[in-house]
Amino acid sequence: MKGVLTLVLAGGRGTRLEPLTRDRAKPAVPFGGAYRIIDFTLSNCINSGLRQMLVLTQYKAASLDLHINQGWRFLCRELDEFVDVLPPQQRIDEHWYRGTADAVYQNIFTMEKHQPEHVLILSGDHIYKMDYSEMIREHIEADADASVACIPVDLATGTEFGVMQIDDSHRVVEFQEKPENPKPMPGDESRCLASMGIYIFKADFLFDQLCLDATINDSHHDFGKDIIPRIIETHSVRGFPFSDKNTNEGRYWRDVGTLDSYYEANMDLIAVHPQLNLYDQSWAISTYQPKLPPPKTVFAQAEGPEPRVGQALDSILCPGVIISGGLVQRSIISHNVRVNSWASVEDSILFEGVNIGRHAKIRRAIIDKQVDVPEGMKIGYDLEHDRALGLTVTESGIVVIGKMQGLSEPRGTIVRHSA
Repeated sequence: MKGVLTLVLAGGRGTRLEPLTRDRAKPAVPFGGAYRIIDFTLSNCINSGLRQMLVLTQYKAASLDLHINQGWRFLCRELDEFVDVLPPQQRIDEHWYRGTADAVYQNIFTMEKHQPEHVLILSGDHIYKMDYSEMIREHIEADADASVACIPVDLATGTEFGVMQIDDSHRVVEFQEKPENPKPMPGDESRCLASMGIYIFKADFLFDQLCLDATINDSHHDFGKDIIPRIIETHSVRGFPFSDKNTNEGRYWRDVGTLDSYYEANMDLIAVHPQLNLYDQSWAISTYQPKLPPPKTVFAQAEGPEPRVGQALDSILCPGVIISGGLVQRSIISHNVRVNSWASVEDSILFEGVNIGRHAKIRRAIIDKQVDVPEGMKIGYDLEHDRALGLTVTESGIVVIGKMQGLSEPRGTIVRHSA
């Protein structure tokens, strides 16, 4: 869509996703075996006809920058198409980004060079499909100064988001950021209308508001806390209710901000009919695909006192995977993973390069890249034992092994090999 510049905010620390974010930004965390979280936002842009994208990074951005350089350089610069990564420039002052609005403000000169008519602002850390062109068209037709995408969530979840009220014409009449007691939607006392962190602004209006906000000493310099609440009474701000691209009814949007929500969103993918359909060729999710052979299973020795059968059931397997006489069930297995003989992996997520030793047992776990699980080790069967080994255990009992994770066991150690 001509005249629209897209900004993807990808600079968050993602502390609630540690240890997965100890060495990478949250948008760079692997998802669904073959993807990174940011791939969903960027793919939405491509599928929506948006081909001018600036990705604003900040913390631990090396992995994210490498991924975009490897997988997202297919746009044509000669046609003014691009995905450019912008690290903090500190051109305006010496501060790092102090909020979402400040991140955009500190890149205002880069934005102005592209002379956009409208600016679309997105978060790079949500999982969903959305045709942004529909929202942009409504925004332009209504001659709105700003528009905010929104989705119904239960009241308990609403405390984590901006919550709004809209009138019959979809104008935003009230907005509160992370309220302790979210106000329910009219006619639905169990849910409230949450901001998705997706904004469209008239470009000149946005620049004026950012410059004004920069002069306010007690501002958090944040769109949800400051910009949106400040403009709803004096300007035309519209809400855009989100509907899923595949069904137009059921809405799939996940803020994978915690280890438990991240785990659940991944597990959604292995359902027989997942709400988020990765196999929909009309709305492809792009990413970097390494040149690897197809996955394979080996050994079918069902005879004898100790059967040795390599198989994967109700699981996602990526290229380079070898299930060598082990059993994988209801799991997501990333590139170059090897599950050795008599090992079992259940309800788990294994990142690239993980090696599961013989007779090891893994249950309800997330294991980061290149971790070597030694022969005979059990993970996820005795949570107190897992905690004693220094592993992260979530509220719902998911065991997480991060990069550089070391622990001693009689049969060996878990070792982090290469970056």
